[in-house]
Amino acid sequence: MNRLDRYVARTLLGGIALVMAVLLALGGLFLFMDEQSNIGMGRYRVVDALLHVAMNLPGFAVEALPIGTLVGAMLAIGTLARGNEITVMRAAGMSKLRLLSSVLGAGLPVLVLALLAGEYLAPRLEQMADERKAFARYDNVSFAGQGGAWLRDGNTIVNVEQRSSAEQYGGMLVFELTDENRIAAVGRAERATAGADQSWQLADYRESRFDGDRVLTRRESQHTLQSAASAGFLQLAVAEPAQLALQQLRRTIAYRRANDLDASRYEFAFWARVARTCAILVAVLFAVPFAYGSLRSSGAGARITLGMSIGVVYFFLQRMVESGALVFNLSPLLLAWTPTLLLMVAAAIMLVRAR
Repeated sequence: MNRLDRYVARTLLGGIALVMAVLLALGGLFLFMDEQSNIGMGRYRVVDALLHVAMNLPGFAVEALPIGTLVGAMLAIGTLARGNEITVMRAAGMSKLRLLSSVLGAGLPVLVLALLAGEYLAPRLEQMADERKAFARYDNVSFAGQGGAWLRDGNTIVNVEQRSSAEQYGGMLVFELTDENRIAAVGRAERATAGADQSWQLADYRESRFDGDRVLTRRESQHTLQSAASAGFLQLAVAEPAQLALQQLRRTIAYRRANDLDASRYEFAFWARVARTCAILVAVLFAVPFAYGSLRSSGAGARITLGMSIGVVYFFLQRMVESGALVFNLSPLLLAWTPTLLLMVAAAIMLVRAR
């Protein structure tokens, strides 16, 4: 990498860092506003809310990186173009292909940072933040362990799998203990739906109860479980597919396939994460055409507006295809890549037409 490559990379990374700082400030503000309704519940205070926001910011940054990279790269390339620095570089022999390689080289560190943060930092911090929030708000219920959420409410211990909607969860294991902490009964439900008055409606419930030397079994299509572990608590304790790391998603997909369970939500989350990460490189390429032709005279305001508009369209398109993958049972792989592929096609067309 020569001096020109380093200069382009430094300018590009500076623009991306500036935009991401603004997005993180706005994101932190909105996250803190969302926490206002929780402050005062149990032992959850303003300091806890601020810490919760800070621990969720890495996850927000990973989500916002494609948009931040797009806007930051457009601003950086625009700055080089308006100062005629791109013209000087071309006069010195830098071709369009060479500029593309310099821009891609600048985008690679951002991509690696997104991978590391999304795989090792953000999921763990989000889980810790949710656990801290749950402990502060519901100090009469405890949980620990892995493989969903383990919760103890008096003499009842439940294990809840990943949630599938706002108030519906996957399978639930129910352990009933005696006063001497011996197992009195073990139950299993295929689905658990939050009911009213701290109750749960368990579908296809099967129970084995230990009575001396006998084991009594029963099966109910619907069973009501009374528990202080409310739906709000479990929504904090059980991670959504989008919050899991790629390795966790792969293991979950393999497990659900091996047990003939629906894995479409996890497959979409996996491929959406991969596509969103690759979109970082596409975003820096999308900015290159703004260094050529009439586009180079555009002001910073116009570039920010255009970049944010494209980013918002990309964001909502991702949400739309997620709904299509779940509601219409379409291919998670194809739909997860659709927004990134459309951005890639647009970048390719603009690059070909740039002069």
